[in-house]
Amino acid sequence: MVKKIDVQIVSKEMIKPSIPTPNHLRNLKLSFLDQLAPPIYIPIVLFYPSEQQNVDPFETSLLLKMSLSKTLTQFYPLAGTMKEDFTFECNDEGVEYFETKVPCKLTDITENPDVNVLNQFLPFEPQENCIETSKKQVPLAVQYNIFECGGIAIGIRLSHLIADGTSVITFVNAWAAMSRQSAQVITPIFEAATHFPPRDISIFRPNIGITKDKIVTKRFVFDKSSIAILREKASQVESTPTRVEAVSSFIWSRQMAISKTKTESAKLYAAVHAVNLRERMEPALPKNSFGNFWRMAIAIIPAEMEQDSSNHLLVSQMRNSIRKIDINYVKMLQDGDMYLKSMKMASEQFSKSEVEFCNFTSWCRFPVYEVDFGWGKPSWACSPSRPYKNLVILMSNKEGDGIEAWVNLLEEDMAVFERDPELLSFASSQIGN
Repeated sequence: MVKKIDVQIVSKEMIKPSIPTPNHLRNLKLSFLDQLAPPIYIPIVLFYPSEQQNVDPFETSLLLKMSLSKTLTQFYPLAGTMKEDFTFECNDEGVEYFETKVPCKLTDITENPDVNVLNQFLPFEPQENCIETSKKQVPLAVQYNIFECGGIAIGIRLSHLIADGTSVITFVNAWAAMSRQSAQVITPIFEAATHFPPRDISIFRPNIGITKDKIVTKRFVFDKSSIAILREKASQVESTPTRVEAVSSFIWSRQMAISKTKTESAKLYAAVHAVNLRERMEPALPKNSFGNFWRMAIAIIPAEMEQDSSNHLLVSQMRNSIRKIDINYVKMLQDGDMYLKSMKMASEQFSKSEVEFCNFTSWCRFPVYEVDFGWGKPSWACSPSRPYKNLVILMSNKEGDGIEAWVNLLEEDMAVFERDPELLSFASSQIGN
């Protein structure tokens, strides 16, 4: 494992759209759900080994910059700036593009990754991960990293204020298609504000859970056989849980175990799952609908039930909470004011009790391993740390049969979590262990 590395920035420039944005598209209103999105950047890093490179890495960089410029003509808000009134000024200022040299081999990183090293392959420092809405914003930034072996890593940060995980992957795959000169390049739909008109959110601004406390991020790998056992353990008579349900409920149970050991233990345990709204609307929205189209499903277990909370009970609670994100729920969201009032009431109820939250977002169905810029698909992909405690990012492995869980915990909680015998009987923190 590489613990420290000196990534050298070789160049930095702004990539502008190849065709100026028309005047009638110069301003984009953000939606109500964009207003509620956390002010952070969503990170993703894609690794491509040297065996896939047929040309000099610097020539590859030129190709990426040209294709990025063309892609930005369709994704024009990403080359603009955000204003304080929750609108994007699509002024073609451009996207920050960094080029770096990395003094090690790509396999030194991917065989046993360390999140502190992975963050160096992303534009901006980790402490700059949060967006300050009072300042002019760069919605998108790219870092192109060249390893001494000839392999490359493409690091991307995209503002959560204009995109969710689905939108990030939509953009990345569109850029890749443009790079390999595909006849089919995804065209985004910027109509989020039509479905969810912006509102005055001063009545209630959700506590998004960002903390300045030291967060430790570690990866835990659940292989095919471990997931099969977890699914069996959590299965019920009527149905077998999905891979994501089984792994989520198991991690939730282990975090509850940590909370139980604390002096001031929680009175309620809550699992929060991000849910994609596109397929739950009537009519359903296409996948290329760009923006924040997600909300949180919250499953709750009282502390007195924790000892009796078998994995199938946790799965059932999670599943039931997700089912409530239905057409009627979406209609309440579109009413905006009604949703804010309900969220304010729920927040007040939670504030009266000690609640331990465990937050999940799943990228397992995202076509991350389909991102082909013209030299093949990535050997590995990851979405490293975010400034949240008790946040778990779930991603499929390249083969699609395992799950990598990126767990963000307070430093003292991670010290307990990573040594939990029950956890380590199903998950490994290193490939091959």
